[in-house]
Formats: sequence, C-alpha cells, structure tokens
Amino acid sequence: MEYRTLGLTGLKVSPLCLGTMQFGWTADDSMSQRVLSAAFEAGINFIDTADIYSRWADGNPGGVAEQIIGRWMKQNSIAREKIVLATKVRGNMGGGSEDEGLSRKHILAAVENSLRRLQTDYLDLYQAHWPDPKTPVEETMRAFDELVKQGKVRSVGASNYSAWELMQALWDSDRNDLFRFDSLQPHYNLVHRDEFERELSAVCKTYHLGVIPYSPLAGGFLTGKYRRNLVPISARAGGAKRYFSERNWILLDLMDALAKQKGASISQIALAWLLADPLISSPIIGANSIEQLKDNLGALDVRLTPAEKTTLDKASAWKETPE
Repeated sequence: MEYRTLGLTGLKVSPLCLGTMQFGWTADDSMSQRVLSAAFEAGINFIDTADIYSRWADGNPGGVAEQIIGRWMKQNSIAREKIVLATKVRGNMGGGSEDEGLSRKHILAAVENSLRRLQTDYLDLYQAHWPDPKTPVEETMRAFDELVKQGKVRSVGASNYSAWELMQALWDSDRNDLFRFDSLQPHYNLVHRDEFERELSAVCKTYHLGVIPYSPLAGGFLTGKYRRNLVPISARAGGAKRYFSERNWILLDLMDALAKQKGASISQIALAWLLADPLISSPIIGANSIEQLKDNLGALDVRLTPAEKTTLDKASAWKETPE
C-alpha cells in the first residue's frame, strides 16, 4: 500500500482512512473490533473518530467510538506508532452549554477525556469538528498550539469550515506565530461537490492542507443500493434521499456501466474518483461489516483513465465545464 503525506507535518497515512461514526450505532462493539482488525491487517493505519460518536444512538452517551478504539489497541497490543489516530472536539458531550465548543477551557478538558478513552498519551491529529462562532478564533488556535507544544497533539485540523472561516484561522495562526490547521475534513463526493470545489479546494491547494473527505459514498447513495424504484430500509436512508434526482440516477447508471467494465463495484468507482485527485489525501470510509470493508478496500485496485474521470466529472458537475 502506498502511503501519503498529510499536509505539512509529515504524517504518513494510508490512502483510505477508517471512519468510526458507525461504532456503537450501526456496528456493535464486536463488529467494530473486527472491522478495526481487518482494516489494520490490510494496511490501513489512519483511523478517524470524534468525541461525540455516536451520541445520537439510543443508549450511547458519546465517547463510545473512542472507547472501542482504545480497547482494540490495548487488547491487540497494537504499537501506538503504527496508528495515525485522529479525533475531534466541538460537539456537546451532555454536560450542558459549557460542555461543548472551541473555547480554551473546553478544548483542554475534552482532549484529556479523549486521551483517556483512547488509552493513549497523544493524538496524531486533533480536529475542530465545526467552527464555534461564540469563541474568538485566536483563543481556539492558541489552545491547539498549546497542546502541540505539550506533545499531546502532533497536528491539528478543521472539519466543516467554510473557506472564509478556514482562511481566518490560517491568518490568525500566521499573525500570532501559532501552530496552524494542517488538514481539512470536508463533505465531498460525486454528488456533493460544490461545497468543497467552490473555494475550499483552492485554499487547501494554496496552503498545502491535507484533505480528508467524509461521506465519500454519500450516505450509501453511491453504493448503488438505492435505485429509482428501490429504497431499502436503512438507518441512513433519510440522509441519502436528498440525492434522489433524475440527474443523479443517470450518474448512477453511468457508474454502474463503468463498474461492470472494470469488474468493480459502484462504491469502488466513487472512491476511485476521489483517489484520482492529487489534492485528496485519504477519503474516510465507514464499514458496518467485513464485507463492506473489503469492498471499500478494493477501490485501491481500481484505476480510472483520464477520459473516465472526465466523464464522471461532467456527469456530476455543479457548474459548466469547458469542452
């Protein structure tokens, strides 16, 4: 497996990142452990989680995904340096209005809780899950800078930031000589392109930020399990319905035909499209089973020709592309 460098800090990450949003939600503890082991054995060293995963699930108080990862590393004697471990801070952890946000107080408390749940003494990547309009950017970036200098965090990143919010944070770090965001985790896939491509992609390219797209399969829509006359029962069906349009059904038909030509799955075509972009560091995959994981990993063996990528670009373009 060919590893990639994430941003400017030199973290060496696998070309696919294992997401854990499903841990404690659509994947129970046992299956989550199996998925982690199978991914690691296949060469995946990059694991992404968040302190709130998966607090929305019944009986899940938050922090469950981090706990599962921590137990997995300890029980399997996984050498810490073999894993690039990323988590996030910002969401409400159930302790009231002060138990969320990007204030210095909350960040310094949240990182200790994440380290405890993950059973580690440092994070490779600590990310702001969303911006926090109630906290000055300088306060947030100084807190992250403090954690890097303490050795508790190796790199910091942003998720769900707009271009102006990302630029504001980069500018503030530069102005105050603070450790800056080195990666962005955007919502990006074949049917959700404009949010990233409109302005964020230019910022990431100019300032050499690693790009870790989440939802690369559009909540399951780009797996092909949803069709014009077929909507299976799924915990994520509600989110996928936003993509139900004639334009996207045509795109799925095109991807299906391309997948058959290459002996691949529609999911693998969707991931291969992202992997063909040199700006993308490591798309985040989420697997509820070993079968799903193996299918996603198969994308690493799929190569799109320039003509095939252009065809997909045009079929999914959010703006007119030059001929």
